[in-house]
Amino acid sequence: MSLFQPIPSPDADRTRPLADRMRPRTLDEFVGQEHLIGPGKPLQTQIERDDTGSLIFWGPPGTGKTTLAQIIARMTKAEFIEFSAVLTGIKEIKQVMADAERARQYGTRTIVFIDEIHRFNKAQQDAFLPHVEKGNIRLIGATTENPSFEVISALLSRCRVYVLRPLTEDQIVLLLKRALADVERGSGALKLKASDDVLKKIAAYSSGDARSAYNVLEVAATLARDREGKEVGAEITDEIVHDALQKRVLLYDKTGEEHYNLISALHKSVRNSDVDAALYWLGRMLEAGEDPLYIARRVVRMAVEDIGLADPQALSLCMAARDAVDFIGMPEGNLALAQAVVYLSVAPKSNALYTAYATVQQDVERTAAEPVPLHLRNAPTGLMKGLGYGHGYQYAHELDEKVADMQCLPDNLRDRIYYEPTNEGVEKRIRERLQDIKRRRSDAPNRVSPEKKRES
Repeated sequence: MSLFQPIPSPDADRTRPLADRMRPRTLDEFVGQEHLIGPGKPLQTQIERDDTGSLIFWGPPGTGKTTLAQIIARMTKAEFIEFSAVLTGIKEIKQVMADAERARQYGTRTIVFIDEIHRFNKAQQDAFLPHVEKGNIRLIGATTENPSFEVISALLSRCRVYVLRPLTEDQIVLLLKRALADVERGSGALKLKASDDVLKKIAAYSSGDARSAYNVLEVAATLARDREGKEVGAEITDEIVHDALQKRVLLYDKTGEEHYNLISALHKSVRNSDVDAALYWLGRMLEAGEDPLYIARRVVRMAVEDIGLADPQALSLCMAARDAVDFIGMPEGNLALAQAVVYLSVAPKSNALYTAYATVQQDVERTAAEPVPLHLRNAPTGLMKGLGYGHGYQYAHELDEKVADMQCLPDNLRDRIYYEPTNEGVEKRIRERLQDIKRRRSDAPNRVSPEKKRES
């Protein structure tokens, strides 16, 4: 081999995964995120002006966070240093920061890219802060987690946050077609065949993740060549894609933001009586491996918060669903949860009880804790009777109307009303009952029935 032969491009290295080989090298090759890098959009403008500053890219996997960082470094002719939050410690960070400070003195700019910046602890993030402030480095962080919670506020305030969106199915199909046609970096030399429907299936199952789509295509290509026994011209069929997929991997983190996003979507769909949406979000959580008892607890919460006394049976049914999940396990328990979610979705809605108790909590917190009125206190001893305990108490069962015109709240909350039932479901009857009780209480004086007088 001659020393003067051209060095092969790293993009052509066939030992690298297809997703890495097909990584866009310029903004023209980049697909998606038009809201950021379209004509006149903020990030595009910053790159063209060579004034990106420090950035944080927040978005799902496979949406181009690392690629954008590399393109920015290439376009701004900056030194590009990549850190992995999983592998890097304080010692390595300080060494690189010192090198970047020296390089700046010679006119060389350094872009430090941190993948999964949310995995860096506070001390590690603090180590970057003075160098970002001085301009020794331009920091670009990538995270799938909400940076508001995962990045220290001092560092976050010095970075501009850009939110990347999942790629659409059409965008992923375009990327797959490029990979199949690209001879230099993709699978073009293999002359693989794949219908639009097959590519759309891969795109649908990738959940907006280009890397995942490339990986499925690469596995499917290998299966197609093995089954047909030829290196060139094999066809990727629907059956092959099904085998390559095995089971869809859903974007989900039981402790991350997506966990809370999905349970929020489920709760709000139930509250809005959207049974189909509620079932869908339930399925998304269960199929992604969420703890079914966690969902059961949240479903019980929905019953008391959003249905309440409009349908008292809702709570009993949700508790039964919880017991069913615990008793029969999964996957059979899925149906018990689905039954509860559907019931809650179609049940009449009322947050009157939730609102009433929240107001009680506020009054307990903000008002003076006045003593219990004497007439409501028990008087088991002579001393207590002498002090007036129980004096003036009216036994409701002895009254004709069964309701005494007697104050039961402390003086500072004498006329407070907490629970105001709606006209939904059972609460309509409760509302009518409360109105009747109010009328009876206002009928003064309350009279003791003759029968009760004789008994007493």
